[in-house]
Amino acid sequence: MSNPSDRYAQRGVSSSKSEVHAVVDKLDRGVFPGAFCKIGADILTGNPDKCNIIHSDGSGTKSTLAYLHYKETGDPTGFRKTAQDSLVMNIDDLLCVGAINGILISSTVNRNARAIPGEALGQLISGTEDFLATMRDYGVGVHSGGGETADVGDLTGTVTVDSCAVVVMDRKDVVDNANIKPGLAIVGLASAGQATYETFENSGIGSNGLTSARHDLLSPYYLEKYPETVDPTTDKQYLYCGPYKMTDMLPDSDMTVGDAIMSPTRTYAPIIKQLLCEDRDSIYGMVHCSGGGQTKCIRFGTGVHHIKDNFLPIPPIFKAIQKASGTSSEEMFRVYNMGHRMEIFCEPEAAAGIIAKSEAFGIPAQIIGRTEATQKTDGQNHVTIVHDGETLEYVLNY
Repeated sequence: MSNPSDRYAQRGVSSSKSEVHAVVDKLDRGVFPGAFCKIGADILTGNPDKCNIIHSDGSGTKSTLAYLHYKETGDPTGFRKTAQDSLVMNIDDLLCVGAINGILISSTVNRNARAIPGEALGQLISGTEDFLATMRDYGVGVHSGGGETADVGDLTGTVTVDSCAVVVMDRKDVVDNANIKPGLAIVGLASAGQATYETFENSGIGSNGLTSARHDLLSPYYLEKYPETVDPTTDKQYLYCGPYKMTDMLPDSDMTVGDAIMSPTRTYAPIIKQLLCEDRDSIYGMVHCSGGGQTKCIRFGTGVHHIKDNFLPIPPIFKAIQKASGTSSEEMFRVYNMGHRMEIFCEPEAAAGIIAKSEAFGIPAQIIGRTEATQKTDGQNHVTIVHDGETLEYVLNY
């Protein structure tokens, strides 16, 4: 089996996006350069006490899984999950800078109209509106600002779903990850299970690493039947080379493989809203473990050694991906959330209260690690992960 990193590259995926960061990091970093998201001056209202955030993200290739489900079953409701994926990838990034109100979201759907008919499009739109309404029921001020549906059959064989969020917030309310320092506890909030505000069990998969997860888990059956779901220039050895059909049961789980990889990205918005209202003074930073997985934190704080050595149980979906693909533990922790997708950097004495509030929403949480002073002579941040007898070291590679 080829090197997993080579497998990602052959599928047109960069797990580190080092070439992207090398360019973006040279640009203006905004008024809070150490924050999780870029934050600019208040151009929209001109208030020096406020700031603007414009944030874009999407569901990635999760939409392809909804398409496969639709074609296999005739059920278009899987696209509602794709809508949630796109929204949460924006909302939960914004949570990490303290934005919980006044969020306006616009969505963009690029589809091949032959593949994605009106009933599927309707599920994407209604799924968006219903999810936002649920968040407002929990006190999170997020609203729909409309969107765009483009028929671009020359660009996609199926559909892509993306969103853009804008918010004006008080500068005094910003959570600035520049404040992450040695001596803090890292509380991880679980990505799997069922929260009180969710209507079904979640596998924990999120929306990162899905190109490889789909091809490494699903069988050649899908390549033969749905060639429109792949890049025809990719070597076939890297396409749908897994052992499962979507209807097969995921090992060590009550979920099918299809339900597991289609699980919508969990939002932590109701929990974070409560924490920001009640525990703000104890919180020094937050990290949404999306692109970069468990190494995402390496970019935040100055002179910090992030140590993670007490992980929540690894969900079955990640074990299945690793077994099917032969991916190393080092790469798994770099790509996937591996069981928790939100991290709270807090005073150690505040951790117990934060954990209790998360668990009140049905989401397990625990101290998964801590911050210490960097051990690098150049003062750079680095990450150490200790799990299942392995010690994994990560440094910035650009």
